[in-house]
Amino acid sequence: MSNYGRLYERDGRNILVFKRKYSYSPEKVFRFITEPDYFTRWYPFATGDMDLRVGGKIKFDDGEGSFYEAVITEFLPPYSFCFREIDDLLEISLDETAQGCTLTFSHTFDDRTMAIYTAAGWHRCLDVLDQLIHGHTVEWKDNAFELREYYKTNL
Repeated sequence: MSNYGRLYERDGRNILVFKRKYSYSPEKVFRFITEPDYFTRWYPFATGDMDLRVGGKIKFDDGEGSFYEAVITEFLPPYSFCFREIDDLLEISLDETAQGCTLTFSHTFDDRTMAIYTAAGWHRCLDVLDQLIHGHTVEWKDNAFELREYYKTNL
């Protein structure tokens, strides 16, 4: 299984999908996805202000004066966490396997011209999530250009 994302189209919208395998239980991985102290370390602009329930809000700050909220659309620990961020839908699910679990991260959005940048960005964020899950020191690699080049020819 590759760590690279794939782009699909459904009902006129773009869906970027990443899959990652972990040798840990869904319960352990779900903590890193949803607990505010971890969420703010891998998810862009997250403030840690999260009401973890369906209909609950997640607050974001882009650091440049823009604040916005997402609304949680599904919250089924330890298997799914989904929310609508402005017009985009983010879906994170965990499927139990004999060796641990598989994480599926999906981002549904409209503007296909942003797909290369979106894919490279999420790839980097999920790499940091991997580091957190494995107990490694967080290091944001300087690989955005290389990832955009990869996705330019592979989406």
